[in-house]
Amino acid sequence: MLRDRAPSRQTRAVLGELLTDPGVGRYGYELTKATGLASGTLYPILMRLEERGLLEARWEFPETRPRHVYRLTPEGIAFARSSATAPAVPISVGKAMA
Repeated sequence: MLRDRAPSRQTRAVLGELLTDPGVGRYGYELTKATGLASGTLYPILMRLEERGLLEARWEFPETRPRHVYRLTPEGIAFARSSATAPAVPISVGKAMA
């Protein structure tokens, strides 16, 4: 089920990075370096995007060790493009004083 709210700043960073070359699969480690996000932030975002059908994930088995590779689906590409143009959602830290 898709939510009505705009994606978070971190999610938009991941989508933007994946959108730089949407036909190419990217490793999680590569995405942490490119976005500056910690793995504890990045991997839950990737899992949510995959659950929503916006991202496909598959295993690759190079000689060194198995790796998960992530790539936007056609729906994910459209979502990432529309998210890039969506206005940022302000984050309120506390109550406004009157």
